[in-house]
Amino acid sequence: MRVQSLTRVLILACGCMAAANAFAADAATPADVAGVVKTVKGTVRIERGGGSSGAVIGSDVYSSDRVVTGPESSVGITLRDTTQLSAGANTTLELDQFAFNSTTHDGVLHASVKHGSLSVISGKLAHANPDAVRFSTPTTTLGVRGTAFIIEVGDQGESAR
Repeated sequence: MRVQSLTRVLILACGCMAAANAFAADAATPADVAGVVKTVKGTVRIERGGGSSGAVIGSDVYSSDRVVTGPESSVGITLRDTTQLSAGANTTLELDQFAFNSTTHDGVLHASVKHGSLSVISGKLAHANPDAVRFSTPTTTLGVRGTAFIIEVGDQGESAR
């Protein structure tokens, strides 16, 4: 009788572990990944869900992530739609919303530059639907109509080129 009870407990425990692993796998799928870090210089961290980790080449970037570069630092990120983002020193970039359908090229890209500089080379999403792409600063919202641009946000004001 004891062996049967122990066997049942083990079977239940294994079932619970399998269910937990399946839930964890469903929580973040490859489709949820907005992009990947391609270059890192200096100190760069990715803030997500109240936590923070150092960015390294190959790090996944998700919608709602905040990317922060330190002094004399920079990061290059390529999004799934081929948009290229290059953040300079002392930059805070928030990827507010990103979704991309690789078949139809439908989706949305909304990002905010709180401080610092960001160079952007538009990808498939901006080419297919420019109205779906928006970059914001503390005082301005930019719609994308071109293929490449730079955003600079400083302490005393800002300029967009």
